[in-house]
Order: sequence, then structure tokens, then C-alpha cells
Amino acid sequence: MNSSESTAPRLTVVQWLICLIAVIGFAFDTYVLLMLPLMLQDAIETLGPYKFQSPDYIAWSRLLFFVPAFVGGLFGLLGGYLTDRLGRRRVLTWSILIYAFSAGAAAFSTSLPMLLVLRCGMFLGVCVEFVAAVAWLAELFPDPTQRENVLGHTQAFSSLGGLMVSGVYVLITQWRELLPSISGTHETWRYLAMSGVVPAIPLILIRPFLPESPRWREKKEAGTLKRPSFAELFRPQFRRTTIVTTLMFACSYGAAFGAIQHLPQIVPGLSEVKDLPKPEQKAVIGHVQLTQEIGGLVGRFALAILAVQIVSRRTLMRVFQLPGLVIVPLVFFYAAVHDLTLLKIGIFLAGFFTVAQFSFWGNYLPRMYPLYLRGTGESFAANVGGRIFGTAAAWVTITIAGSTWLHDLLPESTTYVRYAYTAAAVALAVYVIGSLACFFLPEPQHEELPE
Repeated sequence: MNSSESTAPRLTVVQWLICLIAVIGFAFDTYVLLMLPLMLQDAIETLGPYKFQSPDYIAWSRLLFFVPAFVGGLFGLLGGYLTDRLGRRRVLTWSILIYAFSAGAAAFSTSLPMLLVLRCGMFLGVCVEFVAAVAWLAELFPDPTQRENVLGHTQAFSSLGGLMVSGVYVLITQWRELLPSISGTHETWRYLAMSGVVPAIPLILIRPFLPESPRWREKKEAGTLKRPSFAELFRPQFRRTTIVTTLMFACSYGAAFGAIQHLPQIVPGLSEVKDLPKPEQKAVIGHVQLTQEIGGLVGRFALAILAVQIVSRRTLMRVFQLPGLVIVPLVFFYAAVHDLTLLKIGIFLAGFFTVAQFSFWGNYLPRMYPLYLRGTGESFAANVGGRIFGTAAAWVTITIAGSTWLHDLLPESTTYVRYAYTAAAVALAVYVIGSLACFFLPEPQHEELPE
């Protein structure tokens, strides 16, 4: 960017602490999102109890993927509005408390409806947290170059949450018998749910004492802060931004939820895995997920670096979209049904090109809406586009993969193969739509945040 030629001010001790807390916050967002694919099968088989791919299993899979995302999206939308009305820091604090309670209680679920309700609480917390945190960070760092670097690099650590949950899953699988029992059992999924409380602890203890956004506080105290509204998002100056970013956010999430997050339902069908004992299968699944998360982490850091080098936001997005358009569907169509080693290579690249796109929005959206509308605008794209429509791709994949007509179309294929082919088709569809929508993505008019 043009301002990269100037020298940005050095970070203060407080600003470094803010960055550290932001890193933890973004990491726990991803931690809770990626927890479900790893615990899904065991939880349904335990609490149902329903066998894998039975009609009841498919129904609960769809509910656990989609309903929490839908509820989280609705409350996340409200959270974005409240971020503009009540302040960034206050909303962040309450979102973390809701999440921490829900994560801890989910480990003690005695039924699938109870798990579903608590999963909704976990999603609600992270959906609100993401929007409030992005607006908070953007306004705490007014220098354009510094802001782009802070937003890009702190969001890059979101993938640390994926690495953490994959690593924790592998460790729990191997050592769960040595842990204290939960509800009288040593079930992996219960320990995984309980582990979600850990990243929230430093946030609860430190974030309430960090500073509020200076510009928001100044306008609030002066009585000049305009009242946000959702209708404002569709006024002529914001309408195109709102529609295009919502659609593209949905496509970014659609690739993750419609394809990548279904790996635990696909990997056991590979020839190198299918004959292994179940604990060893789980370990392989964890390692594949870990490989994907490493790819996502590298991709996010690549975007953070390129965000201050590439002026055009459309060009920046296409650096990740166009290769992903080819690679991600191919990984699921071929590698996921033929070879474990090839799948690991492919899923690293799929994570690199797909997950990096999530960081793009945190850098882009604060520059497109004025201060009084920033949280509301971000929340509409992130929650309506990403959480509600984007995560609905999981419902589509599960429904099609388990349908009788696909079974009739591919009578000799296994359930795992049908999952892989469906994931490939969904990934191709959302990547095509996202790549076309990118042509209409508005470019920011200024490097400074609009007031």
C-alpha cells in the first residue's frame, strides 16, 4: 500500500498486550468452529445413540452443523449492532462469558437437544466476538500500515485455533483414560468440548481492562455518535458493498463448511485407513486436520504480508480464489478417495487458499463502513453471509451425500466416496460464484478509516 513507504509508529506495551489478546480471541473463534467435525460422530453415536449415516444420524448432523450457525448468525447480527451502540469492549466481554459457560456445560450434555442448545451458545459467543474484535482493533490502530499489519497478523493466528483443536484431539484420543472422568465416562468428545474453556480464561481476565476504541468513545461522550441501523446498509453508498461482501463471505464459508470440515467423514474410507482400529483411525483424522490447519495458518500469514503490498483488494482476493477454484474441488474429487499422502498434500493447499480468505474480510470491511455503522456492516456480511448462508453448505453436503438418489446414481460407491464427491461439487459451486462476485467488489476509496 502507498502508506507502507512511511514509518509507522512503534507499538506501545499496551498495544502489544492488545495484539496478544486479539491473537487469543481469534484463535478461540476457530477452535470452537472446528471442534464440531471432530466430535460429531462420537457425540451422536453416544447421545442418540444413532449409527453412522442412519437417517437419524444424518438428521442430527444437519441440525448440529446448521442450527448453531443460524442462531449464532442472528445473534451475531444483533451483536454487531450493539457493538456500534454500546461499545466494542463491553460487547466483547459479554460474548466471551456466554461462550465460556456454554463450552464448559456442553461437556456434560446428557442428550442431543442439550448439546444442540449449548452448541448454539458457543456459536453465539464467537459470532459476536469476531465482529466486535475486528472493529475494536481497526480503531485502536489509526496508522493505515500499522492497522493492516495488526489486523492481518492477529487474524492469521485464527488458524492457531485449528492447530490447537487438532492437536488436542490427537492427545485426548491417546491419553483420555488418564484424565478425570466426565459424567462417569472417558469419551473423547466430552474432553474436547471442555477444552474450549481454556482459551477463554485469559480473555475473561484481561480484556475488560483494556481500552475502549478512542474514536467511538470520543463521539459517544460528545453526543455526536450517529445511531446505526440495518436499513443504512442498503442506502446507495453502501448497498453494493453490503450485497457483494455478504455473497462472497458466504462463498468463503461455503468452501470450508461444505467441503473441508467433512474430512472426518471421508478419511476413514481410504484404503490405508479403513482397516485400522477406531482409535488409530481417529489419530489419522486428527493428523489430516492438523495438516489442513497448518496450510490455513501459512495462507493467513501470506495474506497478511500481501495485504500491505497489493493495493487492489480485488487482486488480493484473486491471488487466493483462482488457484483454490481448481485445487479444492480436485482434492475432494480425486485425492480424498485414492491416496492418504496425496490427500495430505492437497488439503494443505486447500487450507492455504480457502482459510486465507477469512482474514481478507477483517482487513477489508473496516475500510468500507463509517464508525457508527462499522460493527453493523461487518456483522451483516460475516453473520448473514458467512454464518447463516455459508455454513448452510454443510447442510447441503450432508443432505446430498446421504440421499437415496445419489446412492442410486453411484450404486457401487461407499458412503465415504459419496461424501467426497459431494464436497467436491459444493466446493466447485461456491468457488465459481465467489470468483464471479469478485468482479463487483468495491475498492476502498481511502487508506484511512471512514468517520
